[in-house]
Amino acid sequence: MNTLIEASTKFAPQLLILGFLILTFLTSAIDKFMDWNGNIAYFNDHFKATFFKGKSKLMLGFIAFMELIAGVLSVVGVFQIYSNSNTQIGFWAAVISAKTLLLLLFGQRLAKDYAGAMTIVVYFMVALYGVSLLSIN
Repeated sequence: MNTLIEASTKFAPQLLILGFLILTFLTSAIDKFMDWNGNIAYFNDHFKATFFKGKSKLMLGFIAFMELIAGVLSVVGVFQIYSNSNTQIGFWAAVISAKTLLLLLFGQRLAKDYAGAMTIVVYFMVALYGVSLLSIN
């Protein structure tokens, strides 16, 4: 029990960022899979004036897969911190999260959804901070 408290204290910022990434990416991936048709309709409309027109299923599947990987790696990263005080998996979770957010940012910019792009920047900053914090070990 002492080890859990020590890890929670020593790695508090890293654990909080991983918790944020878990909530962000697992809920988003689950939403994409649970409301596949609704998300396809949104993607079709959102990207109708871009070269992504007609590629909504492929894009949605890829983004959902990336989000799922980022979320699962974040969960595993939390367990790794608690089990052996190592942040390597959490680091890779943050890297994949940041790359996924860059893909989402690219899509928003391409669709000329500048307000949506600004929102992604906030998430990207947290993920990038996570990359920085989790690389120190």
